[in-house]
Amino acid sequence: MAASVPPVSAPGTRPRVILASQSPRRRELLALIGIAHEVRPADVDESVHPDEAPVPHCERLAREKAHTLAVQYPDAVVIGSDTIVVIDGDILGKPGNRAEAIAMITRLSGRTHTVFTAVAVAHGGVTLSGVESVSVTFRPLDAAQIAAYVDTGEPMDKAGAYGIQGFGATNVERIDGDYFAVMGLPLGRLVGLLRDLGFSYAFGPLMVADRGA
Repeated sequence: MAASVPPVSAPGTRPRVILASQSPRRRELLALIGIAHEVRPADVDESVHPDEAPVPHCERLAREKAHTLAVQYPDAVVIGSDTIVVIDGDILGKPGNRAEAIAMITRLSGRTHTVFTAVAVAHGGVTLSGVESVSVTFRPLDAAQIAAYVDTGEPMDKAGAYGIQGFGATNVERIDGDYFAVMGLPLGRLVGLLRDLGFSYAFGPLMVADRGA
């Protein structure tokens, strides 16, 4: 388990990694690429600031999540992420109830929207971040299909009221961009940020890089 990895910084050793999110999808994605980690959800206010555009909002939240946990666990590498769905310039968050979920899916039906996922990594007083933008097109859905999808319960804890890795995959006609960003964690960008922060990834556990190499 990640918790058993000692907090070390010598080259060739494994750092302690903390995921500042309770999302099971993000945890699955980190496990998929072999990065052992602990889960410590960050408690941050996710409200949109007045006049805050979608991309800055998304990146700010990812950075705040990473920074909040990095202050608490200065020995660790902390990963924060945030995903939003945007259509007509409006941010669609998680639906508060069935009616909101139906309204969101109805709005997305037969149209193209944008998913923005920001990822931030923090360690040693430094936070690096970036944002992936993905265009997603839904096939046309009738009212019965929308209601049946919402009644699966899948939309209720997801931005935009759908999950591309579950039943919601059948609602999607086309995706242009990083599929994993739509799931909630852009893995390629994450690994790049980790490398910029001084950690190496060679298709396995994350390691402290040898800067002299």
